[in-house]
Amino acid sequence: MYVAKWNGAVIAQSDKTVEIEGNQYFPMDSVNSQYLVDSPLTSTCPWKGEANYYSLSVNGDVNKDAVWVYRTPKDAAKEIANHVAFWRGVEVSKA
Repeated sequence: MYVAKWNGAVIAQSDKTVEIEGNQYFPMDSVNSQYLVDSPLTSTCPWKGEANYYSLSVNGDVNKDAVWVYRTPKDAAKEIANHVAFWRGVEVSKA
């Protein structure tokens, strides 16, 4: 099982993550969505497709664009559709 934590809160927890390029992708249903705030940021990966972002809001602090998701990835990355990954200080570790 992997756990993602930031600012003292458990953001996500799952034993069904998918690892790609050193990142653990958590199924969306394993994420505590009350911490997610939509972001207008997008980016494009040549083989995964377009990523959308969320910021985290925990205990009055915001971690801008710290979460990304491929909602409709390219076929090569279809196993991470609607899975999120983290960066910018979010701690992901084995529980």
